[in-house]
Amino acid sequence: MLNCRSGVSALTLKINIEGHSSVIAYWLIPAEPAHRFFQRLIEDLARRYDAPLFEPHVTIHVGANYPDAAEKTLSRTAREWQPIHLKAVRIGHSDEFIKTVFVQFAPNRKLRQLNAIIRNAAQDSSHYELKPHLSLIYKYMPVTARRELADSIKVPFPEVIFDSFKAIRCISPTRSRADVDAWRLVATKKLSV
Repeated sequence: MLNCRSGVSALTLKINIEGHSSVIAYWLIPAEPAHRFFQRLIEDLARRYDAPLFEPHVTIHVGANYPDAAEKTLSRTAREWQPIHLKAVRIGHSDEFIKTVFVQFAPNRKLRQLNAIIRNAAQDSSHYELKPHLSLIYKYMPVTARRELADSIKVPFPEVIFDSFKAIRCISPTRSRADVDAWRLVATKKLSV
């Protein structure tokens, strides 16, 4: 689904022309069996609502488009960190495209430390605000439809373990299927076990 480095020059040119910018998003990826559960749910919702596909993830930082720094940051951080446990709090919804219906997680000390370490390692002064969630669908929907969908979803995990990182080049802000389709994998690393 995400191609590493393919079409980067054309993508960058397109982004600059259309008035968007390109950023690097740092993701935590859930371990099995949660990854499989969330991926199937995302695929089912995408099919039912004609929405884009994406990998289940929790964004822990969004910063400057420096692919080399992102790869070094992930390598260094992955060696020093063990899998992260996050407590699922609720299923929420919003009118934001990339946060239509989502699983909200409780922030914890380790996650905040990880956010600070990645921001510092990437030498990034971005003011990204950490609000840990895992989106289940990206789609503009009426509030009643979002609410009904959120109320219908049951997550069988009170806590989710995240065991790997990814750095993704994204269009910012992401507001459409085309923006999601333009995402590109920059780096991926497993956390130490």
